[in-house]
Amino acid sequence: MQLFALIVDIDEVQEIKEEERGIIRAFLSRQLNADLVDHYMDVFEEFLVLYHQNSVDKGSIRNKKRTSLTAVRILSICEKINEELEQKQKVYVIIQLIEYIAYGIEIRETELDFLFTVASAFNIPEDEYQNILNFVIFSLKEIPHKENILLINNEEYPSVPGAHHVVNKNLLGEITFLNITSVNTFVVRYRGKEDLLLNGQHLHSGLSYTFVHGASIRGPNIQPIYYTDVAGTFSKATIASKISFIARNVEFRFHNSDNGLQSFNLQEESGKLVGIMGGSGVGKSTLLNVLNGNLKPQSGEIMINGHDLYLEKEKEKLNGVIGFIPQDDLLMEDLTVYQNLYYNASLCLNDYGDDKIREIVKQVLIDLDLYEIRDLKVGKPLNKVISGGQRKRVNIGLELIREPSILFVDEPTSGLSSVDSEMVMNLLREQVFKGKLVIVNIHQPSSDLYKMFDRIIFLDKGGYQIYYGNPSEAVVYFKTKSNHANAKEDQCITCGNVDPDQVLQIIEAKIVNEHGKLSRTRKVSPKEWYKHFMECTNFHVADKPEKSDLPKNYYSIPGIVKQLKIFFMRDILSKLTNRQYVLISLLEAPLLAVILGYFTKYFSGTSDNPGAYVFRNNENLPSYLLMSVIVFLFLGLTISSEEIIKDRKILQRESFLNLSRFSYLNSKILIMFLISAIQTISYVLIGNLIFEIRGMTMSYWLILFTASCFANMLGLNISSGLNSVITIYIIVPFLLIPQILFSGVLVKFDKLHKSLSNYEYVPFIGDLMTSRWAFEALAVEQFKNNRYEKEFFVYDKEISNKKYYVSYLIPTLETKVNDVLLNLNNEEERDKVTKELVLLENQLESLKSTFPEVPLDPTVTLDINTFDESKAEAMKAYLRDLMTRLRLSIKDTNLKKNQKQSDLIDQMGGLIAYTKFRNEYDNNRLSEILLNRNASEYWIEVDNRLISKHEPAFREPTSNVGRAHLYAPVKRLGSLTIDTLWFNVIFIWFTSFILYLALYFDLLRKLLTWFENIRLRKGING
Repeated sequence: MQLFALIVDIDEVQEIKEEERGIIRAFLSRQLNADLVDHYMDVFEEFLVLYHQNSVDKGSIRNKKRTSLTAVRILSICEKINEELEQKQKVYVIIQLIEYIAYGIEIRETELDFLFTVASAFNIPEDEYQNILNFVIFSLKEIPHKENILLINNEEYPSVPGAHHVVNKNLLGEITFLNITSVNTFVVRYRGKEDLLLNGQHLHSGLSYTFVHGASIRGPNIQPIYYTDVAGTFSKATIASKISFIARNVEFRFHNSDNGLQSFNLQEESGKLVGIMGGSGVGKSTLLNVLNGNLKPQSGEIMINGHDLYLEKEKEKLNGVIGFIPQDDLLMEDLTVYQNLYYNASLCLNDYGDDKIREIVKQVLIDLDLYEIRDLKVGKPLNKVISGGQRKRVNIGLELIREPSILFVDEPTSGLSSVDSEMVMNLLREQVFKGKLVIVNIHQPSSDLYKMFDRIIFLDKGGYQIYYGNPSEAVVYFKTKSNHANAKEDQCITCGNVDPDQVLQIIEAKIVNEHGKLSRTRKVSPKEWYKHFMECTNFHVADKPEKSDLPKNYYSIPGIVKQLKIFFMRDILSKLTNRQYVLISLLEAPLLAVILGYFTKYFSGTSDNPGAYVFRNNENLPSYLLMSVIVFLFLGLTISSEEIIKDRKILQRESFLNLSRFSYLNSKILIMFLISAIQTISYVLIGNLIFEIRGMTMSYWLILFTASCFANMLGLNISSGLNSVITIYIIVPFLLIPQILFSGVLVKFDKLHKSLSNYEYVPFIGDLMTSRWAFEALAVEQFKNNRYEKEFFVYDKEISNKKYYVSYLIPTLETKVNDVLLNLNNEEERDKVTKELVLLENQLESLKSTFPEVPLDPTVTLDINTFDESKAEAMKAYLRDLMTRLRLSIKDTNLKKNQKQSDLIDQMGGLIAYTKFRNEYDNNRLSEILLNRNASEYWIEVDNRLISKHEPAFREPTSNVGRAHLYAPVKRLGSLTIDTLWFNVIFIWFTSFILYLALYFDLLRKLLTWFENIRLRKGING
């Protein structure tokens, strides 16, 4: 009010015209109710008297002083206004001030000076101020930028050369629009005598009005003029490279379902904001995913500048053209706002250097009003660091940073306050002003948000398109179809608000039953609404357009190696900023090492010191080894089983951007392996130190690290294949318990159910268990290659194998020969004799191949028809000869072992030092298990062969394909003999590689989907 009072110069003309007061009253009435309008008009009169109470002569010194004082007062008031109003509102104020001056008796130089002072104080560009001034007061031809003018009249050519022109044949007079580009605002003036309505209010000739989102001008004889038409006229002229988006007769059906989309059509160009509305479950998100290329329709075409979105040969050309912002957040919660945008930009703008990318990120942060919070962590929705509106803007920034020409946005205002919703929609509207096509799913928008849309699409249940056109016209359309009394009113006459919910209520209106209650039956079905729309609309999708050049975009993705590096750095940084995760990951393994090492450290004592700890007598070593394996299978699973499922939404977006799944997965694997490496080395160092396991650090680390890496791959597979974290943690015990049960430690393999048993080798179920391979490698390595046994293993192995022949096998064979002779002529025992002869023949062949230097009479045959006492004696002579030779060999080997022992005692300085040495490295309990010393039988008869059970840690396997008995010292693969440690480690890595392939091709998810489809088909057929 002070500005209005100050800006008018009434020294020369001592009055204010009623028209001038009318301008002020009209200005106030748009903002306030009637009582407040009267109040502020009184305030205006008071200021008018205050500032102009004394008349002064024009040109006098006093007049000059008053003018200077007025200018100072105006500047002071403008400074206060600058703190309160947005730029768009300040432009509106300057328009009203110009209008106010224009209705004076005359326009005085002082008033124009004051106006210029206000415009400068409001930071309005001078050329725009001149445009407004000429538009309101002077001639349109004087406007310097005529491309900012739109003329609508019934003339064939524009009266102002260079201005935009639209012909409206039945319009009497002329409607002019001025585009104020700095604030994306339009000013409208009408000159004529026709009764026109602006948003339901009378449009007075010769006055200026702002033309805002959703505004429309209607008259009895003219075609309605919508905001979208006006904005589109200006945007077409400013958009350098245009986009045309056409969807023609698009139909989509979900598998085994009628839900989807029915014959959908759309045709739009750059510079439009298109809304999609409808009730829950009508297919809005499905439509968005079909239009953006995520879901391929069964029929129809989607074309961008004539390029078919779903043709593989053309799809590559469209890379970077489409952007998609889903409803859910796609943010790395442990990274800052800046880091989220920076790493996203690094993956999308490979052609730029790092400095340029940082510059772009900074600008996006400024544009989205996020610069002040750039260093804050994004946080989780339930543990907020930044607000919901800020999260949504960061989410939008992920796409805007690469400048797509078409932007699809799913529910951008969901869960936001009205203020945040408006801010987000204004942000999307700004993208439209930049020439983008923005298509938005929106649910229950406010009147202001609804008016922002240039086009609106209504979907009904079943995926039926029941409206496509101007948002304001949609209200009229549905009210007309439902026979509303005020059908032609698209908004409230008093407040100008549009009620979008009214449209949804009309669409889903229910029939009232005979009891006066709403039934479940709709008045108009989706198919009927669809038919109404098809009958009433004049919309026609253009024929397939000629292909045209696509807008230039800077989207470029790095190579797979660089992507891997970016993914790796992003994930590492995310984990390092999560202090809780870092602490648990780093401390979990050492703490478990302390617990296991401390509580399994059994103090057996010695004769000299009952409280002494002797490693050799610690009976808990096998348990410690098994638990170590289980610990790292468990740790490997837990650190990896959530890695992919928590990124699933981000993965969908990165798949949409054609980023490399190979790079993403390998970055995850590298990080998991790095964490496992740190965990295993800390566990081994601490656990072995407490347990006093010496000289095994690297071998223990290698085995446990290998087992943990296998568990990492298994965890990543279930994380990729399953849909719920709860399901993952339910399934983990089912993965770990078999590893314990079938490890061969708690339950011996030959004591399992007979359907699983294998007396010669580890049963197949055991071969599938990583715990078996890891525990066997640890146990055999600890037994075989500890510093004590390493000195004697060669001798012990030779003695053990020959002792088995001398003490068990040869005596057993001699007994069987005698049994055969005894029952040879007994017809009742003929089958038994035949079986025994087959066994003897098999064992004899084995002995001949093992000891070829011992001769056997070639005439000795073991056929029941020719076998006699002489052949039996020849065979027994062979066995006695073999036994004699073996005993001599054992004696010789024992002498060598004893000599080695004597040498060690001498080297160590006596028997006490030697005993200490053995106590520090050897372990009795482990030896008992690996040498099967508590066994009641040393062989078992299976398939006409005698299978040795004697001291398995010294016995070599019989298979050449890698299979072996548990605790075999080596494995055979063809002609190769491989140490058990290396064979088992290689085998675990081989199974990890199989899991890697399953992960890369997402086999678990595909398998589960296949089973689910079978179940659905059975349900439908049933």
